[in-house]
Amino acid sequence: MEIQRDELTAEVDPFKGDPNFMASLARGLEVIQAFTPQRRQLSISQISQKTGIPRAAVRRCLYTLSKLGFVYADDGKNYQLRPRILSLGHAYLASTPLAKSTQPVLKHLSEMLNESCSIATLDGDDILYIARASSSRIMTIDLDIGSRLPAWSTSMGRVLLSYLPEEQLNDFLARITMIRYTPQTVDSVSKLREELKRVRQQGYALNDQELEMGLRSIAVPLVNPEGTVVAALNVGVHAGQVSTQELRSRVLPKLQEAAQELSLLLKS
Repeated sequence: MEIQRDELTAEVDPFKGDPNFMASLARGLEVIQAFTPQRRQLSISQISQKTGIPRAAVRRCLYTLSKLGFVYADDGKNYQLRPRILSLGHAYLASTPLAKSTQPVLKHLSEMLNESCSIATLDGDDILYIARASSSRIMTIDLDIGSRLPAWSTSMGRVLLSYLPEEQLNDFLARITMIRYTPQTVDSVSKLREELKRVRQQGYALNDQELEMGLRSIAVPLVNPEGTVVAALNVGVHAGQVSTQELRSRVLPKLQEAAQELSLLLKS
């Protein structure tokens, strides 16, 4: 029996009756976003189940995307994204001053600390990596430009969440599903709210093995000339090599200096 429930309802419903809203385009974009680093290959049925889009509509989306060179299926059943999909994000990265100009500063910071550094923005309930300089792989998950992680469980995400207007933060906290990734993961909304208050007060977030054992990270906000936090900068380290005390005493000052330099590149 074909799935009739459409999980796009929450996003599409407000546009019902709007003659300018293209539901087919919205569905196509949802199909693209169904692919993740953990699920690189998906069948029509799997995409339908994940998105709530009827299989017939998923099939048409994939047919169109395949003809345009964005997806392919060697066996005719299990689809994968093709490299051309990167062109969809290139325009954003090429036109965003922060993403375009930040790499030399990130590279210098990474070389100075001999650690991996990243910049991310808030995109929905996730953080979206827009720049990265990696000295070594410290996570089991490959991270690169375009990668996404749950905002609530990451140092950069907590920095960005801590500066949200109260109403937006309340909406976010009301809808998230918290997963206990490690024994050290914050496990309740009330504890997370308190942590976000602490982050806002101290001006940085320190994540000690909450997303993955062995990974510590510290993040600071990137502020535009109008005083608005538009992104976050972090450094990730091996927990066995760098203590939380060293993160605060050695890494944080360098991170804050780099954030001030990067903020000069921002435009409103």
